[in-house]
Amino acid sequence: MTLYPGVAFVTGAGSGIGRHTAMSFAKEGCTKITIADVTHTGLMVTEQAIRAIAPQAKVYVAQMDVRVEADIRRAIECTVERFGRIDYAANCAGTNSGLNKRVGWMRLTRPAGGGGGAGIYGPEAASPDVKPSDFDNVFSVNARGVWLCARAQTRQMKMQQPLPSHDGRPGARGVIVNVASSLGISPIPGKTPYAASKAAVIQMTKSDALDCSPFDIRVNGVAPGITDTPFTRDIPHDGVAVRGMPVPRKSSPQEIADVILFIASSKASFLQGAIISADGGHTI
Repeated sequence: MTLYPGVAFVTGAGSGIGRHTAMSFAKEGCTKITIADVTHTGLMVTEQAIRAIAPQAKVYVAQMDVRVEADIRRAIECTVERFGRIDYAANCAGTNSGLNKRVGWMRLTRPAGGGGGAGIYGPEAASPDVKPSDFDNVFSVNARGVWLCARAQTRQMKMQQPLPSHDGRPGARGVIVNVASSLGISPIPGKTPYAASKAAVIQMTKSDALDCSPFDIRVNGVAPGITDTPFTRDIPHDGVAVRGMPVPRKSSPQEIADVILFIASSKASFLQGAIISADGGHTI
């Protein structure tokens, strides 16, 4: 018996945490999965991975820009047309576009010949030096994009009957999991737009949880730390940013996907408005 008899809808599924979340739903027995991302090539890789894991799974591929309301509406409508409902929505899409190019996340300098070296935070990404267009782009994806997705998902879930749980406890009309960041809780220098956008996700998650509770819809979030994805390739595995954490390594995307799947399952039926920090102790 699977904990995921319903329909999964995963944004940012073309790479990283989103890809591993979609694959994990398939591994755990979910047979109806929508994968959504702005990048078609990445979605094709994810679809192939899911089919290798679970040949019986039905996968709908939605090329979707979370900044475009019409894209989101179309992806939701097509999912419901194919699968009848949406039960587990994982909003994993995110960006740091325009900022990583100048700084990255705690980009480090190293002395000649490798070795340790002191960590520096690029001052060019402090607020006085951030272009408004970069700020707007980060917020349009990380905050507004998550809001648009959750808004459309909630509207659909309100129209559904609750899905029975695995053991007779109260079911839910749907579950939404928003991916925030540890920087939305405890920021670092030089990351104001990104940290602020993820703090917005955290507060939207909590606010939506209050509004959705009467409708048997759960809304929660996960706040990852440094995760080993293309997004953090500029952060050395042995650098100051990683070595300074209580658990001195990057998380794998799978470790974050595991948290998302727990939140989505009926085993987390009493979890509402929670933000689970999966950050190796960064926010302690």
